[in-house]
Amino acid sequence: MNFVFHPDAEVEFFEAIEYYEAIETGLGQDFSLEVLSTLQDICDHPLAWPALADGVRRCLTNRFPFGIIYGIEKGRISVLAVMHLRRQPDYWKNRH
Repeated sequence: MNFVFHPDAEVEFFEAIEYYEAIETGLGQDFSLEVLSTLQDICDHPLAWPALADGVRRCLTNRFPFGIIYGIEKGRISVLAVMHLRRQPDYWKNRH
């Protein structure tokens, strides 16, 4: 299964990479690899994580305080948010 980012989720992903890279050289790359590894897990086992609402699911990253909010549409993973876990939890709900 493949994945596609919602445009706002893609912006969140790249902003987080830049943020972590500014903290420490290489940390942004580590974050990127962690998110991509999490996305691979989601693609391999899309139903393994609990549904939040209306078929939308959340999978947490291991090393960073982020969750990948996603749905399954037309045989692919639709990434709705790369969400920092301390951010307002429902900000992504209008993304479809």
